[in-house]
Amino acid sequence: MFCRQCEQTAKGTGCTVSGVCGKNPEVAALQDLLVYGLKGLSIYADKVRQAGGIVDDEINLFALEALFSTVTNVDFDPARLEGFLKKCYELKERAKGLYEKAWKAKKGSEAPKISQGPATWIPAVDLAGLVRQGGEHGVEAFHENEDIRSAIEILTYGVKGMAAYADHALILGKRDPEIFAFIHRALAATTDKSLGLMDFVKLCMECGEKNLKTMELLSQAHTERFGHPTPMPVNLGTKAGKAILISGHDMLDLEELLKQTEGKGIYVYTHGEMLPAHGYPGLKKYAHLAGNHGGAWQDQQKEFAQFPGAILMTTNCLQRPAANYMNNIFTSGLVAWPGVQHMSNRDFTPVIQRAMELPGFSEAPGKDILVGFGHQAVLGVADKVIGAVKAGAIRHFFLIGGCDGAKPGRNYYTDFAEKAPRDTVILTLACGKYRFNKLDFGDIGGIPRLLDVGQCNDAYSAIQIALALAGAFKVGVNDLPLSLILSWYEQKAVVILLTLLYLGIKNIKLGPSLPAFVSPNVLKFLVEQFNIAPISTPEADLKAILG
Repeated sequence: MFCRQCEQTAKGTGCTVSGVCGKNPEVAALQDLLVYGLKGLSIYADKVRQAGGIVDDEINLFALEALFSTVTNVDFDPARLEGFLKKCYELKERAKGLYEKAWKAKKGSEAPKISQGPATWIPAVDLAGLVRQGGEHGVEAFHENEDIRSAIEILTYGVKGMAAYADHALILGKRDPEIFAFIHRALAATTDKSLGLMDFVKLCMECGEKNLKTMELLSQAHTERFGHPTPMPVNLGTKAGKAILISGHDMLDLEELLKQTEGKGIYVYTHGEMLPAHGYPGLKKYAHLAGNHGGAWQDQQKEFAQFPGAILMTTNCLQRPAANYMNNIFTSGLVAWPGVQHMSNRDFTPVIQRAMELPGFSEAPGKDILVGFGHQAVLGVADKVIGAVKAGAIRHFFLIGGCDGAKPGRNYYTDFAEKAPRDTVILTLACGKYRFNKLDFGDIGGIPRLLDVGQCNDAYSAIQIALALAGAFKVGVNDLPLSLILSWYEQKAVVILLTLLYLGIKNIKLGPSLPAFVSPNVLKFLVEQFNIAPISTPEADLKAILG
């Protein structure tokens, strides 16, 4: 195997024996083959659109789900991946038929044969054969030119991240045909040997543009269903009673779990990226949404072992379950681990039954932390914020956010937040906030110094806050007293970065290490065009930013 799509990739170069995330070579090969198969499907889907035909919903939806399943820490189950591969071939052949039909309707002649490798792929007959096929189609086979291969990887990971966000939006009824069309066009382009480096750079920027629309759709989906987030204290203690811990990003899973547990004497606790759920009126109305337990995804093996109830993983962030809680953990959606019971159709009866069998918590009140500072809430007090800036009470804003992880060096973000001067405000989002969100930062004239914008899924809110401030001060975003100090881990972070670059945002500090899939020449381009830079030390970076 060779995988380098996440920040924690082995030795900073690539996982070759087994994945740091926990996937084995078999799973890695199946995921590589699935991406390869999706390229073949996408070649035909793109050709269908070019010929004026219609790509059906099943093909569009499958592309999202299959890509999402290859994101880090989602699907570790060979049997499920085998099912995806068989479905991929079936839909590729269907797309081929749609292409031939659309071409004949438009041109009145037989469609030209397509000979690009993925378009002609036929899956092996068994799992071992599929694994062998996957071994031939990893990232090292993307392109012989290092820089073009790097740009193709960036685009591929960006499309994976965008597919994850689009899938979340689609689950809640929001879709845009342009997103499906771009995903197919981008994947098809990765097989086109006539394209050069700048062609793929342009596609990466377009990926950022399309992801901005995707995140807007997801924001609309959340707020239309659950209301706009409002500032809300979340207790970190426990209530006496049976307990379920829900982790991941899927708010619809949480809502259904709350409905199914209502009146049963079970308290539901959020974990990881579910913490922002407490800010939504449509979710916090459930009295048994008790609070938040635990922190970021990388601590789950310790925290889940100590949790005296059932655990539900809804999206990416799953780690290898330890034996001492294997019977207590369940998966849903696209998340899977061999031997872990999977919930279908949002029927969480087995989760509830297991929670009733386990002892649950005793009463232990804890500290409150604030969540719910989405763009609607922050912009609601924009006049106060702008006044504080003009009066000199707020000198600078820092967006310190992104993915957390176990790799050494992430204490930088805690230290940076603690050392930020008291006349600065910290915006944060995603699970990187667990590095410092329990600290007391105080306030500036009633404005909390720490504003939790939400999940990584809520990056749209952070962007809207920045754009609104730029508009209020009649300057560009890069001229604001605002610095982005970002941590990354997986592919959703990659596509958010592409969105920021599409918007022309410069001077981003990125860490804890730079992506292994960015070649030296591509990195040089990013530095020259956007002044993107690795983090150094909190003291040095603060001095460079604030002077």
